[in-house]
Formats: sequence, C-alpha cells, structure tokens
Amino acid sequence: MDAITIKKALLQQKKINLPGNLYYKTQIDFAYNTNHMEGSTITPDETRSIYDTGTILADNNKVIVIRDITETQNHFTLFNYMLDTIDEPLTEDMIKHFHFLLKNGTISEEDKETIAIGDYKKLANYVGDIKTTSPINVSIDMKELLTWYDELSNKTIEDIIEFHVRFEKIHPFQDGNGRVGRMIMFRECLYNDIIPFFIEDRNKDFYIRGIKEYQINNEKGYLIDTCLNSQDNYEKIAKYFLENKENSDK
Repeated sequence: MDAITIKKALLQQKKINLPGNLYYKTQIDFAYNTNHMEGSTITPDETRSIYDTGTILADNNKVIVIRDITETQNHFTLFNYMLDTIDEPLTEDMIKHFHFLLKNGTISEEDKETIAIGDYKKLANYVGDIKTTSPINVSIDMKELLTWYDELSNKTIEDIIEFHVRFEKIHPFQDGNGRVGRMIMFRECLYNDIIPFFIEDRNKDFYIRGIKEYQINNEKGYLIDTCLNSQDNYEKIAKYFLENKENSDK
C-alpha cells in the first residue's frame, strides 16, 4: 500500500460519497478521535449518525452539547476542503481557513470580539504548563515556521512531525490548535506521498506526553513512535478497503 493509492481513493470516493469505503470510514474515525481528544461528548455511533443524517439519537439521560455536534459537522467539511486543496502547497491563508471551517458557528456573538475565527489569537494562552507564542508575535513565528518548512526538500514524516510540534508550541489560534495541527499532519503526509495518519483517542496520553517531551527536552522518540503506530493502524485500514477492492476488480 502506498500514499498515492490512498490519495487517489480518497479523492474518488469523496466524489461518490457512498458509505462503506475508506473515505467514509476516515471521515467518521478521524472526526470522532480528534474531537474526542479535545473533550467532545459525541460517541462513534453519534458521529456516524451526524455524518449520515445530520441528526443524532442520544440516550434520554445524556445532555447534548451543541458545540460538539457543530464541530463534528465542521470537521467533515474541513476534511473535504483539505482534499479539495491537496495539490496546493501549505500556506498561512490555508491554515487560517482550516481554523475557520473547524470553528465556524461555535462562538457566541459576545465572544467574537476577543476570540477570532479563522484568524490568529488575540489573547495569550498556555498549553498545560508550557508558554506559547504571545499574540503579537504569532504572525512572525508562523511565517518563520512556514519558511523553514518550505525550504525542506524531500520532506519526511519526521519533518511533518517536527512542523506539528513547532505549530503547537506557537499555538496560533485561541482554540482548535490540536485539531487543525492534526489535520495538517494528515494533509502534509498525503501531499508528500507519505502514508497519512490521525492520532487515535486511545493514544491521547502518549501523544500529549510525546509533544511535551519533544518541546521541553528535545526527546523526539515518544511522539515519533506514537505517530508511526497511528500510521501503521491507518495503513491497515487502507489495505483492508483498497486491497480487497483490487482483488475484486481482477
């Protein structure tokens, strides 16, 4: 299995938009895992229902968080936009639009003056106990990050992970940085003909530890191992769908 085959399948299946294929499973699994890592209350079955029908049938005792539903729907839209622009180079404007698509409709009117959607943060923030880039320097740091990244030739998965760590250290948006960053990793793998991946919720603790060790101690192994494990898992899923299809076409 190779990344070019996966990319071709995702693009073709997106146009068909039928259940039971790699595109369908990726949409649901990616949205559920990346949102659940950030505290979403939506279950895998509810994620599937939102994708299939735009509705959910929840337990009578469950309180539905409207923002969680909106962000699930938004992630589906974001994934489609990512595929629509997969042959274009990564830019600041594209990253900002990723954020806009993810967070659109999730901020109250009174918060819009301080919480930007589709633009860089206005308020300082922390990730755990790690200080991030101050709002006044975000634009400069993002331009430097993209300049460094653009100058890399023959990008590897380690380069993409390095970009992710630096991106999360900047933490350019008020909210949604992790999900935007993980979508960028998936995209950049596809763009550079590398098997893509998303982090599964069950590996959340390893992922968080990996980023922290990378940023504080320059210990890269934990995060790289977690990402490679996720890559192996996604490759197995792709093989299930695409190799079975190849065999049935013979």
